[in-house]
Parts: sequence; C-alpha cells; structure tokens
Amino acid sequence: MTERDLLHTGEIYFPNDPSIMADQIKYLDRLYDFNQTRPTELGKRAKLLKKMFAEIGENCYIEPPLHTNMGGHHVHFGSNIYANFGLTLVDDTHIYVGDYTMFGPHVTVATAGHPIEPGLRERGLQYNMPVRIGRNCWIGAGAMIMPGVTIGDNTVIGAGSVVTRDIPANVVAVGNPCRVLREIGEHDRTYYYKDRKIDWEKV
Repeated sequence: MTERDLLHTGEIYFPNDPSIMADQIKYLDRLYDFNQTRPTELGKRAKLLKKMFAEIGENCYIEPPLHTNMGGHHVHFGSNIYANFGLTLVDDTHIYVGDYTMFGPHVTVATAGHPIEPGLRERGLQYNMPVRIGRNCWIGAGAMIMPGVTIGDNTVIGAGSVVTRDIPANVVAVGNPCRVLREIGEHDRTYYYKDRKIDWEKV
C-alpha cells in the first residue's frame, strides 16, 4: 500500500511523499488562478471551481481568498453554498457540505491531524478524518471545525467556536469546545435578532 492509498483511511502516513506532493502542487496552481480572479469574473470563478472541487453544485459563491491544502480536490459542495472571504479547507481527505450552507469570514474546516506522540510528529506523520456539514447550516465567523466532525442539518455554529465533536441537527452551538446552547424553535420563527420580529408577509 502506497502513502497515497492511506490518505482516506484514517491511518498515519507521510504527507511529503513525492507522488502526493506532485499532485498537490498541480491543485494549488488552480487555486492560485482562482484567487487572482477579478470581482467581475464570476463566470471564470465558477468554471475554475468545477475543475478544482471533487463536486460542486449550482449557484455556489466563494469569496477569494480561498485557502485549501489540496486545492479543493477532496471537497464536495452541494448547491447554493455561500462562503465569505478567508475560508480555509484543509482537504487532505474529504469534506462534504450540504446545500444552502453559509460560511462566515475566516472559517477553518480541517481534516488533517498529527499524532500527539512527539517522535511521530518529528518524523512528519499525519492522519486524515473526513468532515461532514449538513444542509442549510450557518458556520459563524472564525469558527474552527476539527477532523472527523459531523454537523447536522440546519444547525448554527456560533462565531469563534471550536468544534471538536459531532453537533446534532437543528441546534445553536457555541464555544470552545463547541457545545449545544439550545434547539432551534418557535422563538426563532418569531424573532430574527434580539427583539426584532420577522415580518412574514414581507419575507
């Protein structure tokens, strides 16, 4: 079994293997091209993302700069996804994101980790665990999602949270480490911000 074969198994491997690095540099060239596009070149951005990502649906908008370890090669986006500037996708293995999910500025989604044992880290060893983010989630600014985490549909992750464990669907979760604060419910169907009511006839 080669080092490349270990990328998606969760086993430790050497990420500086020449065959892995040869692919990585090609993917990062495409990422560079994406980050150099002008704001008026939305069509060009969309075409580049189709080449860069493993999968990407319709009507996705990613604001440069985008940072990825493998140029998006292991990223699976649904449709109607919005990402504000500074999204970092450490996509050494697969990242799955459902339709209508939004990312605030400077969110990090990481699949790669390193052993706690110092001798193994000194040798440059790494392991990868996939991340799954559900449909219609909102990931607040500066949040960090760690390897192996799953976030359920409709969930809101508060700004600055560090998500180290799975978070269920239909909740607001915040903090470091991120914990469920409350379920999304009737209050949220009445108020969109503090005491400001939703005018359902207008929206």
